[in-house]
Amino acid sequence: MNFIKKIFQDKIDEQVHQQFVRFSKGFFENKAVVNFKKSGTKIKVTTSFELAEDNVLFFFELTEKASVSGIILARQQIPGLGAGKKKKMLFEYNINQEMTSTEINDIAKNCYSMLLDCSASGIILKTKKKRPKPGSGGKSKSAANENFCVLEADLRYEPRIREEFLFDLKDQNAKKVKISNGYKIEDIILPKGEKDFEKIRILAKRKGKIIRKIVADDKEVINEKAFIA
Repeated sequence: MNFIKKIFQDKIDEQVHQQFVRFSKGFFENKAVVNFKKSGTKIKVTTSFELAEDNVLFFFELTEKASVSGIILARQQIPGLGAGKKKKMLFEYNINQEMTSTEINDIAKNCYSMLLDCSASGIILKTKKKRPKPGSGGKSKSAANENFCVLEADLRYEPRIREEFLFDLKDQNAKKVKISNGYKIEDIILPKGEKDFEKIRILAKRKGKIIRKIVADDKEVINEKAFIA
């Protein structure tokens, strides 16, 4: 389940919290962008960088095993992945092997980022291998980021894909949908009694609202959800 869906369904956890650690007070638009398109016998979903790890985990909800290649970044070494290459504060692992859903879920608990391509019967996920720089903007860069991840699948996966990405869309027959989320951060709740600056930064919670703009077959709707994460 992706982190935006968790917020709207009141299932906020550490995965959701990590998405907001770097944000200050203010309004941040065009986040967790999703483009959904149904044509012929295929479903295509493109998303922005924020959903990269969630997309990998969702892929492995649809299959028990897949061919995986790409990059895994971690702050500490991950057993079973061989010798990672140390780059600045992170270990980088280059992956090219078959993996199971159990293995991916275990890795996700210990990694910083998963930039992976995955393929199985009737479904493919492709992810760019370079994280966008914080604060990067501009129309061209925003457009490129919307295609950071590309998921293509046979129609047999359509119900699960709609449930994951279009969970709050009433018209579940829409063939073309674009969703963008705005983060309105109204307050930062600091942990009580903590004096270490780095721990305060990591543990502080953001209080605010998700403003979710959905355009389905040219019909627009706005959904909002308050949150603390």
